[in-house]
Amino acid sequence: MHSIARFIPASFVVLWATGFIGARYAMPWAEPFTFLAIRFVLAAILFAGLTVLLGSRGATHEEALHATVAGVLMHGVYLGGVFWAIHRGMPAGLSALIVGLQPLITAVLAGKFLGEAILPRHWAGLAVGLLGVVIVLWPKLGMIGGGVTAATLTASLVSVLGMAAGTIWQKRFASGGDLVSATMWQYVGGSVVTILGSLAFETRTLTVNGELVFAMAWLVLVLSVGAIFLLMVMIRDGEMSKVASLFYLVPAVTAVIAWALFGEELNALQIVGMAIATLGVGLATARQNRAQPTRARASR
Repeated sequence: MHSIARFIPASFVVLWATGFIGARYAMPWAEPFTFLAIRFVLAAILFAGLTVLLGSRGATHEEALHATVAGVLMHGVYLGGVFWAIHRGMPAGLSALIVGLQPLITAVLAGKFLGEAILPRHWAGLAVGLLGVVIVLWPKLGMIGGGVTAATLTASLVSVLGMAAGTIWQKRFASGGDLVSATMWQYVGGSVVTILGSLAFETRTLTVNGELVFAMAWLVLVLSVGAIFLLMVMIRDGEMSKVASLFYLVPAVTAVIAWALFGEELNALQIVGMAIATLGVGLATARQNRAQPTRARASR
């Protein structure tokens, strides 16, 4: 099991980076809150089925409540804000750059609410990782246009705060129960937010075609089931500042996938940025010594 666990961070980064594939195919055919609401409901149903098939322990009322709150923040607020901003014209590159602030925000919150000790080299790693993200995304920033408004910027910033707060909440209050049951309740929370957003702001119309069906299947199975479950395992077993630093690698992996599948530009500057981001993650996840425990206490 330990040998398998070593591959979890890399697997998570690759799976999470493929999320842009679904978003790219889905956005022309569905409004963001409506699409996400359907996605989260399907994911909740899948995890409910898994709890039965696997004989998972059901969540207590307290565990279900905390997992639901984490889902509201991690899924409803985070993805809802990102999808809404991009749907309103926010360039994906700028949105990804704002989302790149998440590891730093998470590290600050982890120090305050989880009592995690973050060493100077870890702070240096977070800063270097952010620099790498900026370099990778720099060519995309030239495409900034009319979609950058106070509303889309606010939505992007709120989404980052939602993800950071949600992972901290998950670590502090919702990591002790069964992961399958907890993830199901997370999607219940995400569904509530996006359903309300759909009812309040959208017409709830869909153009059902092959691209939309593919996007929905990909995001539900690969992201909502695969990547999120790996994230929950890492949150349970690792320090939040180190887990969050992995998000610095996502833009680099996304750029490689976009180059391979869609022929998007991948230049030498971006490759240098990938190397810098990888170095930053290495610094941020380095242990002080071999005796240092890898699992932080959820509360102190």
